Parts: sequence; structure tokens; C-alpha cells
Amino acid sequence: MEHSFPILPTISTSCIVISAVLVGYGWYLIRQRNVEAHKKVMLSAASFALLFFIIYISRTLFIGNTSFGGPESIRIYYTIFLIFHIFLAAVGAVFGIVTILSGLKNNLIRHKRLGPITSVVWFCTAVTGVAVYLLLYVFYRGGETTSMIKAILGF
Repeated sequence: MEHSFPILPTISTSCIVISAVLVGYGWYLIRQRNVEAHKKVMLSAASFALLFFIIYISRTLFIGNTSFGGPESIRIYYTIFLIFHIFLAAVGAVFGIVTILSGLKNNLIRHKRLGPITSVVWFCTAVTGVAVYLLLYVFYRGGETTSMIKAILGF
């Protein structure tokens, strides 16, 4: 079966994977007590997550989101999985912002408490995000795509 991989979803999914790898490396660095390297790596991880978000929002507004193109018999499972992923991503983003800000403000008690939780949520977000990508673009052909602007304005 031949597949073409759409460039923006492939780039944005790659950004999330890179972000998660950097979070893992940042976790390793702080366990080694290398605070400066930890800070740089975690800010890089946040930058890749932000790049993902910018690509995702731009694509959603101007190009659209791709509907599930797989078998109707598993669409409900995909939808439930997608809702779970979106929830994880939203929680991970909020936790990420609070964790980064607490680290930058030197509120180390809060930062040390939230960091491991945030990291685990982010890893789960990355894994479920890759699964969504695989289901939309690799295992099945994506369904229709309509931009939010076209849907709202009707053209």
C-alpha cells in the first residue's frame, strides 16, 4: 500500500517527538545535577513544543484538520482516543507552562514537585500524538480536510 506523508503533520509530529526526547534528556541532566544544561535542554524542549503548536494552529485555521479515514467500525475508538490525547495535551501544556515559569522564577519547591508529573504527562501526550498521526496518515488514508476559516465563513 502506497502512502504519501503530508509535510505539515509530519513536521509537527516530529517536533513533539523531539520535544519529548529533550524532556527525557533534561530529566537525566537534572538527575546528574547539571542545572545549567537541564535549563537549556528543557527550554529547547519547550521551543519544539511551541513550534508544534504554531504549526498545528496555523494548519487548523488555514488548511484544516484531517478526519479519520479508517474503517467505520473503529471510528468511535479513534474518536475516544483522540479526545484522550487532546485532554492530555491541554493538561501537559498548562503543566508545562507552570513548571517552566516556576523554574525560571527559581521557585524550586514547586518546580521539583511539578517537573516529574509534567514530564510523564508530556511523554504520554507525545506517544498518543504519534499514534494519532499513524492512524491518520500511515495505517489509513486521512479523510476530508476543511479549514476552520472555510467552515466558519462558508467558502
